[in-house]
Amino acid sequence: MSEILFMAGDVAVTTAQALMAFAGLVLLLLAVIAVVLARGASRSEAARMAQAIRADELEERLADMLRSQAETAGRMQAMGEALAGRQTDMARAMNDRLDAVTHRVGQSMEQSTRSTMDQLRHLHERLAVIDSAHKNLTELTTQVTTLRDVLANKQARGAFGQARMEAIVQDGMPKGSYAFQHTLSNNKRPDCVVFLPDQRPLCIDAKFPLESVTALRDARGDEERKSAAQRLRQDILKHVTDIAGRYLIPGETQEMALMFVPSESVYAEIHDGFDDVVQKAYRARVVLVSPSLLMLAIQVMQQILKDARMREAADQIRNEVFSMTDDLGRLRERVLKLQQHFGQANEDVRQILISADKIDKRAARIEDLDFDKPEAAVPAQAAADLFPRAPVRKLQAGE
Repeated sequence: MSEILFMAGDVAVTTAQALMAFAGLVLLLLAVIAVVLARGASRSEAARMAQAIRADELEERLADMLRSQAETAGRMQAMGEALAGRQTDMARAMNDRLDAVTHRVGQSMEQSTRSTMDQLRHLHERLAVIDSAHKNLTELTTQVTTLRDVLANKQARGAFGQARMEAIVQDGMPKGSYAFQHTLSNNKRPDCVVFLPDQRPLCIDAKFPLESVTALRDARGDEERKSAAQRLRQDILKHVTDIAGRYLIPGETQEMALMFVPSESVYAEIHDGFDDVVQKAYRARVVLVSPSLLMLAIQVMQQILKDARMREAADQIRNEVFSMTDDLGRLRERVLKLQQHFGQANEDVRQILISADKIDKRAARIEDLDFDKPEAAVPAQAAADLFPRAPVRKLQAGE
């Protein structure tokens, strides 16, 4: 009943106020009618009758007005209830929409937060990878600097090449088949020797002409390049001459020696640009090898040593096979003797079974005799038939 029906200027008129105003108007009309009736009481009977008729009409009209008022009030109340229901529905719809919007906003914010956190986590991971890569790069730079310092010194560079060669030899050859700094009969000591099946060592010496190669790579003009190439050629030929003169001893060492170049790039540079030097080294019976070629040579030598050991063990294997053949012959003879013993034992068992069958038959004949009947003496022929006399023969083994 407190619903606002309309606005009269700045004043809000509610349903209750409208009903009270209407009731006041009705009461005012009743009061006016009562005054009119009181003033007309002194008139004539006809006038009173007319007034009575008018009063009845007024009462009917008043009843109609009251009925209309009640209907209007009911309608206004229904309208208020309808308006209240619509307001409630509207408020519920607004609340639902606000909840949905709040939920969507919350989900969107949660997804945005999760996405932001994931991106931050990936960013941290990438930063960690970048830090690790930077650290590795720093360590690699330090190692490269250290390696450059090592390779700049001839003695350190020689130790580096020898260490790499020793690692390759130790990984591929069995112990006792190689030696480092082995002294030859001319008191020369190669970096490594490998003892082949004929016990003549194969000499391996590590050389690293880095300065000449570096000068050749850094050469700018044709003159510098030609000078650097000539220097590299002289250094390599000097190393080849030293190896051939020191480590190739007729009758003591192998007829060929290996010059180990511990750098694949340097080895490729020599083979690509200095084929004449390589050919001269071959003619001097010195073979240039890189780390990969040295590994291959070590594998070949390992297979040669293995084949030699197998050939040495061939005679022993043949003797063992002959001994095994003799043992097999003796085993066959003993099996044949055992077979004969088994045959004799089977024959003895058969004779024993025959004797047991005869005893069973004779026991059955004895059981068939009836000693309770008084019969005449058994004739001799019947007794002979009943108890046949076995022929006298020599008992055999097992009977």
